[in-house]
Amino acid sequence: SSLTGSTLAGLRPVPNTRTQASRPTEMPALAAKIDQLVRFSGAQTVAVAFHDLATGKELLIHPDENFHAASTMKVPVMMEIYRQVAAGRLSLDQKIPIKNDFASIVDGSHYSLTPDSDSEQSLYTRVGQTETIGELMRLMIIVSSNLATNLLIERVTPDRVMDLMRTIGANNIRVLRGVEDGKAFQKGLNTTTTARDLMIVMRAIAERRIISSNASDEMIRIMLDQKFNEGIPAGLPRNARVSHKTGSITRINHDAAIVYAHSGKPYVLVVLTRGIEDEKIAHKLIADISRAVFDERGDKSRASRVDRVRVR
Repeated sequence: SSLTGSTLAGLRPVPNTRTQASRPTEMPALAAKIDQLVRFSGAQTVAVAFHDLATGKELLIHPDENFHAASTMKVPVMMEIYRQVAAGRLSLDQKIPIKNDFASIVDGSHYSLTPDSDSEQSLYTRVGQTETIGELMRLMIIVSSNLATNLLIERVTPDRVMDLMRTIGANNIRVLRGVEDGKAFQKGLNTTTTARDLMIVMRAIAERRIISSNASDEMIRIMLDQKFNEGIPAGLPRNARVSHKTGSITRINHDAAIVYAHSGKPYVLVVLTRGIEDEKIAHKLIADISRAVFDERGDKSRASRVDRVRVR
């Protein structure tokens, strides 16, 4: 059945800022501070996309540079799950088999994942059992389970994820496949993203324009439970709340976030990094950029409530 019509009613592309390239002139001091942090870190390439939902201000640094998406691609997968739930194709309570056998997009040959290279390992002990789509989705986001991700991508399909991204105006994200498809990796068939596109994704969720306000609220709530908080959250006061998704592979570290750190509306911050060998240095760079953005935005007296997210 089609996923158009009413399920897309709330999906309006984010206004296109592509013609505005990098716009450091709006916040020259912040742009200079970030440039200094990046140079000190020794990173090969760093992209930053900041959008303030309160003022509409943006800072875009290398916004259209392509990066390996790593686990940030799991957010578009979550969004497509909610679209298919709204269309009646899936239910979050629906149980699906847990298996560790997947087909390469290159030639259909079989491959499996290894627990050692997955940040969530308990699911591997349950192969042959079942789990709900909702719980697999939660594991995919908050502990970045690769096995859960592959089970869900196989169910919703990369093509439909890509269709959803194009619908919201995220035109340069490429979600091609599941995780650990070695043959695809060797051929350069990787899932990629830009900072601008992840900003578009997170902004659409923050503005509660994805599928429905309730579905957007649920996605925000899931990402608030993120267990990997060494990046953007580490640069913020303790009372800030961050709904976000990280991603990392060798010499790649990313964080894409909706930040509730001041009174009033939140802001979206995406930091993508490439070329830093030591993950701790990459985490510190992302945290320092996060702090610089927070300081630039001002009003440090109190963190904003996640006031529009109705917790059930």
